[in-house]
Amino acid sequence: MYSYSAEDAERFAPEGPKGAQIAPETDTRGAFARDRARVLHSAALRRLADKTQVVGPQDGDTPRTRLTHSLEVAQISRGIGEGLGLDPDLCELAGLSHDIGHPPYGHNGERALNDVAECGFEGNAQTLRILARLEPKVLVGERSFGLNLTRASLDAACKYPRTRTNADGSVNAKYSAYDEDAELLAWIRRGHNDERAPIEAQVMDFSDDIAYSVHDVEDGIISGRISLKVLWDLVELAALADKGAAAFGGTADSLVDAASRLRSLPSISHAADFNYTLASWAQLKQLTSELVGRYIGAVTEATRVAAGGESMGRMHGDLVIPADIEAEVRLLKTVAVLYVMDAPAHLARQDRQRERIFRVYDYLSAGAPGTLDTIYQQWWLTAETPRERERVIVDQIASMTESRLERAAKKAAALSSFMG
Repeated sequence: MYSYSAEDAERFAPEGPKGAQIAPETDTRGAFARDRARVLHSAALRRLADKTQVVGPQDGDTPRTRLTHSLEVAQISRGIGEGLGLDPDLCELAGLSHDIGHPPYGHNGERALNDVAECGFEGNAQTLRILARLEPKVLVGERSFGLNLTRASLDAACKYPRTRTNADGSVNAKYSAYDEDAELLAWIRRGHNDERAPIEAQVMDFSDDIAYSVHDVEDGIISGRISLKVLWDLVELAALADKGAAAFGGTADSLVDAASRLRSLPSISHAADFNYTLASWAQLKQLTSELVGRYIGAVTEATRVAAGGESMGRMHGDLVIPADIEAEVRLLKTVAVLYVMDAPAHLARQDRQRERIFRVYDYLSAGAPGTLDTIYQQWWLTAETPRERERVIVDQIASMTESRLERAAKKAAALSSFMG
């Protein structure tokens, strides 16, 4: 296993021993195991249970939510990390926290908040903000340090280690730190001046793709929105490949070739004939298990071969994803997106979701600080500029579960009707 340094385990705010512990010597956990536990027990992670993954948290008996998706990503990340000799707790933490900054309604809510707020919104940057500022755990004087995770743990959660605005004034579409959090990102990346994500974040990123492509397709099959028979329909497959290449990169030919490889798997054939019998349910679970194992094994082996026996960790080593495996994952992602997320009913639902976010934003902004939770009232009152106060409004909305946001939207609509 790679030997992480004392600098990797350093925390922004120094911490002493726990005062109430009876036998401190019995707690043998390392710094990264402690960090993993802090994320696992955070309120921000629990709120993901009421935030959309693909379908809504209330759709069906067993829908995947942002929380269950994050648990799956964490498990896959840990598996790849163990295979590569990385710290498994660090890799699992990255998976647990990768979506913790998502607002209500997932990517749709993310886009809505970014559109309505001049200060901008990005789920990855919000993740860092939650971990290092907003989640209440470590307070020094009046300053909150959030969960006060180690440098390596925060780095593992930074998929795009750059700020929103570049030195030349251009704006990044994807970033892991708001401009106002640049000092924090600089501390995390001390000694590393490039924008290459640490290998633990690379592991998390591909684990997210695996979970998304495999488990979300499984959900689509169960809900009746997806049929894998498309892999045998060469006309529809060609159109699907064109759209997938345009949306996710690569070439249409590589996606068609990926479909050919997938068709050769017996578990794919069984899933294409899914009919809700006990045997079909078991076969579908076998498919997800086989595909996850297939992709974990492929990237682990390719990365170890490329490393040539060298130890990997943080800025040492890069994840290697074989081109054929990347194409298969990209094809499955395309199936999930085009047959679920682009459905007319889904798009109409997204429009309603955006309207709720806009309404709640106007309601909170007009009535702040009284309309804010107590913690956010404190931050709003100590903010020094309109932009800082707007960021507090955005933080409040991003923290909400979907049920709570919908209650707030109804309250705002009722108040508007009464006033008007």
